[in-house]
Amino acid sequence: MAPAKILIIDDDPDIVEAMKVVLESKQYHVSIAENGQKGLEKVKSQKPDLIILDVMMETNDKGFEVSREIKSDAAYKDIPILMLTAIKEKTGLDFKKEAGDESWLPVDDYLDKPLKPDELIAKVGALLKK
Repeated sequence: MAPAKILIIDDDPDIVEAMKVVLESKQYHVSIAENGQKGLEKVKSQKPDLIILDVMMETNDKGFEVSREIKSDAAYKDIPILMLTAIKEKTGLDFKKEAGDESWLPVDDYLDKPLKPDELIAKVGALLKK
C-alpha cells in the first residue's frame, strides 16, 4: 500500500519542517503549501489523504476560510483536516468545542501549538483510519 499523502498548509517554516521530519519518519509522503491559496491549489492538484492546516496565515482566520472552502466542495469534503493553531496561546481563545461545526469550523480534529510529536502522530493516525 502506498504511503498516505499529507498536505501541510502553514506559513511558519520552522513548524512545517519539524512536522515534515516527524511525519516522514513514519513513512508518510508530505507536501507543503506556505499559504492558503497555494494550499487550495495543492488540494485540487494532489488530492491528499489528510490536510494539516494552520489557522493564522495571511490573515488571523485564513485557516477557517480554507477549511470551509475545502469542505464545501464535494470532490474534497471527505479529506480529513487537522487544524493547528497558536490562537489559544496568543489570545486565550480555545476553539476545540467548535471543531467539526460544518458552517463555522469544518475540521475533523484540532491541535494547539506548540505541537508534541507523539500527539501529532496519534492524531494523524486516527484521522487516516476514519
